[in-house]
Amino acid sequence: MGTLFVVGTPIGNMDDITYRQLETLKNVSFIAAEDTRVTLKLLNRYDIKKTLISYHGHSSNTIAESIADRIENGEDAAIVTDAGMPCISDPGEILVKICAERNIDIKVVPGPSAVISAIAVSGLSTSRFSFEGFLSVTKKQRIEHLESVKNDTRTLVFYEAPHKLRNTLEDFLRYFGDRKISLCRELTKVYEEVLRMTISEAISYYTDKNPKGEYVLVVEGATQQKSMSELTLEQAVELVKELIEDGIKSSEACKKIARETEFSKSMLYAELVKSDENGG
Repeated sequence: MGTLFVVGTPIGNMDDITYRQLETLKNVSFIAAEDTRVTLKLLNRYDIKKTLISYHGHSSNTIAESIADRIENGEDAAIVTDAGMPCISDPGEILVKICAERNIDIKVVPGPSAVISAIAVSGLSTSRFSFEGFLSVTKKQRIEHLESVKNDTRTLVFYEAPHKLRNTLEDFLRYFGDRKISLCRELTKVYEEVLRMTISEAISYYTDKNPKGEYVLVVEGATQQKSMSELTLEQAVELVKELIEDGIKSSEACKKIARETEFSKSMLYAELVKSDENGG
């Protein structure tokens, strides 16, 4: 039986390759790559001749199974992504899972990571953080994701594409408030840039400036919140209103907050109606 090597590759600067990464890529039987064209540039740079198999987010599980079959039959394989460590918010995760289920030997050949690199230069707390990947483009899933982490006190790390950056910053301000944020762009590349500011300042900055390059967004964690049992009725109603603004029906919003506080659904609804009548 062969081995699957999870091989990190440079996130921008090709000089960030390691001797062990190069030796592994030279010695495996074949390489599964997210984009064979990108990986071929890296291999050509270091004069490595190796068979490449396309394996990406749209690949079927059948392809992953066929790669695992070849490894079981004695071939060594490497999996790489376009940049950084594969299998992190990446389809390589499926291949690793399949190989693990088959008891195939899996070894890691670590390399640069955009997540870790961004946190290291963010200027924010690095003791505890949560990698959140890309936000969904589906509104419901996006709202649920942001709602689930808005009270997390850990530093939050997101990936974002330039054409979606402005909308994401607006969503951050709405759900997180005006926290500190580090916008890490094109890390290790020629136009590397790290902007450290507040979310509202970032929104203003990109009002006239066009976002370019891939971003890692590092967001300050939430401050310790009052427990739901300590909220006043007025504060609980404000939470109801936030849910309503997100498209949840008033009755459902009251029911949800009632489950989390000491106030009944009817109390919350009555106070909500009163607040609306008073223009609150």
